Amino acid sequence: MKKTIVCFGDSNTHGYCSETRGRFSEEERYPCLLSNLLGNEYSVKEEGLSGRTTCFEDPLHESMSGISAIYSCLMSHKPVHLLIIMLGTNDTKERFGATAQNIADGMYRLARKAISLADAFYNQVPNILIVAPPPINKRYKDTFIVGEMGQGCAKKSRKLAVRYKAVADLLNLHFLDAGSIDGICMAPEDYMHLTRESHKILANSLASKIPDFFHQ
Repeated sequence: MKKTIVCFGDSNTHGYCSETRGRFSEEERYPCLLSNLLGNEYSVKEEGLSGRTTCFEDPLHESMSGISAIYSCLMSHKPVHLLIIMLGTNDTKERFGATAQNIADGMYRLARKAISLADAFYNQVPNILIVAPPPINKRYKDTFIVGEMGQGCAKKSRKLAVRYKAVADLLNLHFLDAGSIDGICMAPEDYMHLTRESHKILANSLASKIPDFFHQ
């Protein structure tokens, strides 16, 4: 049986391209690259939605709360051998009024919900990796995206990694700070979406770590 890996995230998992305001190709998106790197023993599922949050309902766009979508996502791909969650960037939007700690609490709620869905996991053993997304660069304020995001996003996003690490430790989950990976950077068009090269770097970093997650 192939090991099923579900990549659950937002636009950076979906593969949003800031340069074209479209989507990176299957040869460029990190879940697809990860699949190629891991090989035939794994089946990597893309579950990225632009605008998705950990648990916040968006008054402007429906179905954005990750906690509302995680049940159907996991159950549709069961048995899941590894769930990768990379969320939090959209939670920093000014209209949600959330602090960095609020966002971490949202990740805690989402992770607890996923853990509770043991039936969706292989051998009913939840195996989850929390990825802290690379922080938004403060220069986003000078781009087209500021109208959507609002103020204060970069500052909050820089505080997520240490708080997500605490969540992962508390729940005994795997953790990766994507912002600490050498070479990861945000596209200059909006400073909050991964560049094409950063998708490749993230995929390579994950591919080097994932096999160990099945032997712990």
